[in-house]
Parts: sequence; structure tokens; C-alpha cells
Amino acid sequence: MTAPDFVHLHVHSEYSLLDGANRIPNLVKAAADDGQRALALTDHGNLFGAIELYKAAKASEQEVKPLIGCEVYIARDSMHKPHSKKQGNGYNHLTLIARNNEGYQNLIQLASSAYTEGYHFRPRIDKELLSQHAEGINCLSGCLAGEINQLFRENKEDEAERLAMDFRDLFGKDHFWLELQRNGIALQDRVNESMVRLAQRTGIPLVATNDIHYLRHEDCEAQDLLLCINTNAKKKEENRFKFDTDSLYFRTRDEMGHIFRDLPDSVTETMNVAEQVDIGIEFSFEKEDGDPEKYHIPVFEPEGGGDPEKFFNELLEAGLNRKYSGDQKEARERLEMEKKVIRQLGFTSYFLIVWDLIKWSRENGIPVGPGRGSAAGSIVAYLLDITLIDPLYHGLIFERFLNPERVSMPDIDIDFCKDGRERVLEYTREKYGNDHVAQIITFGTMQSKGVIRDVGRALDVPLREVDRVTKMIPDGPNTPKLPVLLGLEKSEDAKKQEELDKKKNDDLIKVSKSSEEMRELFDYSLSLEGMSRHFSIHAAGVVIADRPILEYVPLAVDKRAGTPITQWAAGHLEDLGLLKMDYLGLRTLTILDKCEALIRAAGGEVPNLLEGTQDDPEVYKLLMTGDTQGIFQLESEGMRKLITRMQPDCFADLVALLALYRPGPLDAEMDDLYVNRKHGREAVEYEHPVLEGILEETYGCIVYQEQVMRISSDLAGFSLAEADNLRKAMGKKIVAIMEKFSEKFVEGAVKNGCSERDAKQIWDNILKFGGYGFNKSHSAAYAILSYQTAWMKAHYRREFLAANLSCEMSDSDKVKALLDDARSAGIDILGPDARHSEWHFLPEGEAIRYGLGAIKGTGEQAITHLVRAREALREDDKPIGLFELTGQADPKEVGKIAWEAMIKAGAFDYTDINRGCVFAALEGALADGAKAAADRRSGQANLFGALEEEEALDTSSQYSEYDAWSRHDLLDKEYEALGHYLSGHPYFTPVGPV
Repeated sequence: MTAPDFVHLHVHSEYSLLDGANRIPNLVKAAADDGQRALALTDHGNLFGAIELYKAAKASEQEVKPLIGCEVYIARDSMHKPHSKKQGNGYNHLTLIARNNEGYQNLIQLASSAYTEGYHFRPRIDKELLSQHAEGINCLSGCLAGEINQLFRENKEDEAERLAMDFRDLFGKDHFWLELQRNGIALQDRVNESMVRLAQRTGIPLVATNDIHYLRHEDCEAQDLLLCINTNAKKKEENRFKFDTDSLYFRTRDEMGHIFRDLPDSVTETMNVAEQVDIGIEFSFEKEDGDPEKYHIPVFEPEGGGDPEKFFNELLEAGLNRKYSGDQKEARERLEMEKKVIRQLGFTSYFLIVWDLIKWSRENGIPVGPGRGSAAGSIVAYLLDITLIDPLYHGLIFERFLNPERVSMPDIDIDFCKDGRERVLEYTREKYGNDHVAQIITFGTMQSKGVIRDVGRALDVPLREVDRVTKMIPDGPNTPKLPVLLGLEKSEDAKKQEELDKKKNDDLIKVSKSSEEMRELFDYSLSLEGMSRHFSIHAAGVVIADRPILEYVPLAVDKRAGTPITQWAAGHLEDLGLLKMDYLGLRTLTILDKCEALIRAAGGEVPNLLEGTQDDPEVYKLLMTGDTQGIFQLESEGMRKLITRMQPDCFADLVALLALYRPGPLDAEMDDLYVNRKHGREAVEYEHPVLEGILEETYGCIVYQEQVMRISSDLAGFSLAEADNLRKAMGKKIVAIMEKFSEKFVEGAVKNGCSERDAKQIWDNILKFGGYGFNKSHSAAYAILSYQTAWMKAHYRREFLAANLSCEMSDSDKVKALLDDARSAGIDILGPDARHSEWHFLPEGEAIRYGLGAIKGTGEQAITHLVRAREALREDDKPIGLFELTGQADPKEVGKIAWEAMIKAGAFDYTDINRGCVFAALEGALADGAKAAADRRSGQANLFGALEEEEALDTSSQYSEYDAWSRHDLLDKEYEALGHYLSGHPYFTPVGPV
């Protein structure tokens, strides 16, 4: 029997978060393998996977038509009222599929409003909103949770019929279907009978679906465990939420034809739904260069009006004359080349938008980094002060940033002072319009350690056993996935298989087979690893559009921040031609800013560290000792070891350090090669004179991607654009492209006087080391920050460490490390003191005073009020003790927890009263303080007011020596408040009284 024409119209992917267990590429492959000519995606309440489906379906070998849909939640009454079944405002499901581009835009509006206006437990719409955006949409009546089905369950067939007719009138008689499912649920079968009768009475066609939540029948158990994780339930619980069927998998056409053999038209009717769909999504990479619709970048408007191109030229000329006051020939040639490419690709406004953001930030006291990424290779970016490192002096390449042969949106990411990032975002919204700017979504996935923990919790595996397993899994972003760790991933390539074998974890393999419980834990974890678990705001991503964002992208809302964010991730936004930038909050900039403020406050001066060369011998003297605590990118133990081996004595070494200290170069022992050649333990040889000019600064080692590009260009005759294509292929290890370039490289090198043997040797070296090469533009730009922080530490150590401590106050381990670093340099640490301490750490004489903000349980608002109360006492020439401070400070602003934390930390040790005695007296002090505050509010004078003005009251009787803490208790409480010991250590004998 021939399989009927059929396509799945009701499908959930992993973007039905912790409910759907399907990965989109697997769904597309299943559809293609079964000869299904289309595939819908109808995730719960969102369009998160729409673009991924569209791309995957279009790229399928047997093209599958993508049907973009959504199973929406419809509030019975109003999306603007809270969800409440009792009050008649529960929600029902409805299956929507965009039929044309108008329907696609309407679906974007509906999915966005569900989050931005209707969110309450679920992203909801209502019938009023649906009626405004129904054009161009095909509608299916939904699953058992659909309203028509619910009415049938309640035996309200007349109401169900009226509702069905309303939907038919709303969407059009050819665009509404009654949805049938046969999933083994008895209630569904009963509802189906009513649905068939309704179709006979109304002529509304029936359509068969299967409400797919997992790919294969055997995946039912993994999806069930996903529900346990979603609802924080244990699998063994009897009354937990679970599906009543195991048949919500990707059925084949044969299977669907069989189970609906009595209603064959409902199966083939799916093709009618699919054939009506005609949607075209245009991606920037598919359009011709110069197409005005290729990118959706706002046109920059200069202040006071004028032509952006003319303004762009004026800014660049001013920058050229400012930064290249002497011979401008090389700079002028580079500038004209870059301007030509930028204009040709239509990116003038892009550069002006970035220029304006950075200019506004600096003018408003928000520190901005010297640059990051490949943008540092652009002289245009340098002349506009977008980057602050000279690309000509450092040998940086424009084509690494913007390749005219591989056109894509420029990628200029900006480092802002962490404290000022939100202000820059606010300026962006004000400048381009709230509806033209959005932050970007990111999806948290179930990574190896996390999935083990989630699955272990759901299976009720003892926590100690789960901890034992997770401790065997390495930390960090480059942690191998479970199939690699367990030796399950195989490769036909011998070299790749060797690399996989090195990553196997024999202990983990042994544990995974040690018991039935462990086997189950690992089986489920392998199935679920990598699936999306939740969504949140991308740490840095911002998108700016020439028209309202909603014309291009659906929006969601981050629950914690309440901020609108795109429903599609950054890569998809770039492909749609939208301007995407990363606004990164870099703590180092905040540290430098605070450090400079402290230096100026003490009467010192800070030179412009970007002027001239970075060659201060004191900086390199500091670095050579490995004294790098607090220095940007150079703090880790491994980095310190490399520094002490390398003994960096110039800026080029600093740039190389940042490029070499990465997993790839370290595994390839490139660091050893560089260090040995630098110190003469290994000879530096060049196969061709051209290589000497390119590799001399790195002692003949290929450290940077730009060196690969230069060798390919200068020796083998590649254009820099071709060289960048080679660089990219090497980075991604695309063998076919590298093989294509191999022959061309050898031929070009031979033509330039290189022997074939040497040419092949050079190519082999490029393959061996070039694939690990790092982006020199990024390394050089970040080395500037490393140099600046090292300079501060070398010349203003107290101020530098105080600034570091203030920026790391929330991390007690980091605070302790910085305090130890200060002590090792002979800088005294003065403990927290209610008379002198501020919120931040501050230099005080030759020492550093502990900041109250580093005490757990305080808050900046409370400390601000405490300091204000302290200064009021000081102005009145009154003593500053516990009773005086609690009497002066507003108890509503400085609560009991803050006072307790300060006492435990030693902020009242200056009174020479044991902390336990002070702690015991706090209750009375707060009571007196509350009474004093009440008197102040009522305007009553204290009976003893006159006496207090003449003579301070004696509060010594308020402290009882019987409440004193032992040294052990005192240190315990101190550790509780600070996260480390400050005044002593339990294992050390005290010197003097505590």
C-alpha cells in the first residue's frame, strides 16, 4: 500500500522549553527521510525556533517546506487580566501557522504581545488581539487543551459549534480546520467523535496531527524526565504531572495513514494546509552587494543635519591629521582602501553609529576600552577613536575585520566600564527610539555537569553520588560533551580519533557502568545534554534597527529584569541584516577609572598611557617576577608560570602572551617554542627571507592569524581577502578548502623564488601551527589593558589594589587574594572601622582601609546612611560609638542585620570592647535609637538634650563582660561576615589581645 501524502502540522521542539525533546535538525531529517514535503514548528507560545527551522528545512538535501507556526495560549477573557480558571480567565491552546508574509508578520505580533502585554504564568493572547492579526494565518482547532475540545468535554456541543464558526469566519472558510489526534488517550477518542460530527454539520474540514514532543517512540522516557525537571518532581512520584500517552513521536506517513484509515481525507488534508503556505524570509547573505535592503541599519543623522558621507569624511580627515602628523602616505593609502570597501558595502552609518556611542560615553564619564576583536585592524576605526591602537604600527590587517570577498556585517564589540553600561543602553534607546532597540536572547542549555545534576535530581539519585560524578567532569566552557568523555564519539579520521581518545575519562566510564542506577543516570543525561533549558538576556548583545524591531523580529521578556528581548539569537539577527553589537561591561575599565580617581584625589597625575610606546621598564620588571595579581588577563596560575618562563621585556611579548595562553597553542607546545627561541635555547630559522619580516617579532613562530595571512599574501601571492578565507578555513579545520589552497600556495611561493621543498615545508608549518593562530588585533588591543593595569600596579600599587578590592567586594575569595597581595608588598590592611571606613576600600596613609561594602549583610544604601549619620555626629563634635550611631541613623535605613554584620567584622574594635559585648548591647542600642528617631519625627526634645550637649552620656554600663566572645568564636563570626579571616587565624597563635 502506498504511503499517503501527509505532513506534520503540530510539532514541538526543544524551544517548548523542558517540554519538547526534539532538536530541529533531527525533525527536518526525519521529515525528509519519510518523504514528507513540509514540516511545521508550533512551539508553546513562542517563535524561538522559527528561523532555525527555516534555514534547516531550506538546506535539506530533499527540500522540506518550512511551516512557521505557534501553539498559542489564549486567555478565555482577557490577556490583560491575571490567569485564573476560577474567575473564568484560564487559557486554551490554538494551533496557528503563517500562510504568507502578512501572516508571518501577524504571527510575530501575536507572539510578541503574548510576552510584552499578556504574560502571566504563560505568554498569552486573547481573541480580541487574535482578531486584529488573523489575516494570512491558517488555524487548527488545537489539542485536548483547545477550547473547542474543552467544550466537547463539558458536553457543550452547541457552544463548540458556535466557536468553530467564529474561527472559520475570522480566518476564512478555507483556512480553518478541526484538528484530530489519535494518541491512545480515551478522552481524546471521545472528543474526536464530537469533532467528526461537527465537521459533518458545518463542512469544516478535519486534519490529522500527532502533537509531536519527541522524535522516536523510545524517546518517550527521556521526554518524561524532561517534564520532571520542568516541574521539579521526582520520576517515581505517583501524582506528578505526566503525559497520559507514549505516542507523541514523529510518526511516518504509513503510521498516520494506518491510524486514520477510517478518515483518510484528514491525513491528505495536511497537504492542503502546507500547500497554502508561501513565505519567503530574506537573509542578508543571499542578497547582492549594494542592495539597499541587504542591511537594516539606521541612517546616521549628524547633529544639525547634513550628509552622513560628508560628515564621515570630515571626521576621518580630522583623525588622520591628528594621529599622523608627519608622513601620511601609508596611512592615506590604507584609509582610501578601507573607505572604498566600507562605502561599497553600505556601512558608513554603521561606523558613525559606533563612533557616536563611544564619543557620548567618553564625554559622559563612562570609560571605554581601547578596542577588541578584529576591529582593531581598521584604520577607519582608529581614526574615529573607536579603537585606540595604531593598526599600521602593529601590523594589523583590515581584511581580517572586513573581507570584501566574504561580505558580512562588521562586528564591532565595545567594552564599557561595567558601572556605565546601562547608561549607554539608555542613550541608545533615546537616540534611536525604544521600539528600534532591543537586547538579545540567549538560551541556557543543559551542559554535561548541569544535565547530570538535573537528571540525578529527577531520578532521586543521592546527592553525594551526583557530586561524585560531576567532580569527574572538567570545568570551563571547553569541557568535552558526555559522548566524548565516555568514549562514545568516534571518527574515521585517525588524527581526530587520537584527539578524542585523549579526552576520554576512564574513571567516568567506569562509574557509568557501575550500577543500574548509574547506567540510567548516564543514559538520560546523554539524551538530554545540550537541549535548551531556559532563556535569558544575552550578557552583551544589543540590536538596533532602522524600523521598529517588531517588523523584523518577535520579542519576549526576560522575567528577572522585565526587559524586552528578541526571540531569536544573535546569529539569526545578523543573517537577517540587523545591526548587532555587544555592549560588554568590563570590570577592568572600572578598576582603572577608580584607580585614576584615587591617584588624583591624592594629588598625583596619571599620564596618557596610550601616547608613545608601551615600554616602561618598571612594568616589565614587575611582570617578570610573576607579580600579576589584579593585572588584566595575567592573573591565573598558569599564566604566571608562562610569564616567569618567558620573561616578557617588551610590548610584543605581552601581545604574544595573550595569544599563546590558550588551550590550542598550549596543547601544541607553541609556548615552549616561543620561550626557547626567545632565550636562545633553540635556533630561529626562516625558510625564505619574506618570512623573517613577518615572523621576526615572534621568533619565527606562527602565533597570529594575521601572520598566516601575510605569509599567504607576501610569499604565495594571495590577495588579503583570499588569505582571510584561508585563515577562516584553517580555524574551522575545513579540509576541502585547505586542500584547494595548498596547491595554489606552493605554486605561488615557487613563483616568488622559493624551492618547492621549502614551500611545502612552510605550508606544513602553517597547517601545524596556523590553525591555532590567534587574532592579533584582539590580542594587541587587550594587551593595552594588561599594560595599563601593570603600569598602575608598578607605580601606584596602593591605589591600584584599593580600586581592585572595591570592584571585587562581592567575591570574598578574590578579596582575600588581593589582601594577601597587598600584605606581600608590605602594605598594611586596616580593618573595617565605623569611624573611618567608607563603602569602598580606600588608601589611608601608607595602608589600605577595609571597605564596609565587603561585609556580608550590609548594603550600599545602609552604609550611605551610616556614613551620613557619622558625619553628623562629627560635625556636632560628638563621640562615634555604637549607641551614638544607632541614635543618629534612621533605623529604617540601617537595619539590625547590617549592624550585626559590622560588629562581627570588627567595625567597632576601636572601642576596645570585645565584639561579643558590643553584639549583646546592640538590642538596647537599637531600641534607644528607634526612640530617638521617633522623638525626632514627632519634634519632641529629649529630656536630657541640654545635658547631652554639654557632656556625652556614659554608655560603658551598657556592655557586659559576661557576653564576651572567645577568640575562636570571634574568628568564626568574622569569617561569617567577611568570607575570610582578617584579624587572625584559628590555627595561628595570636599576638596581643583580640
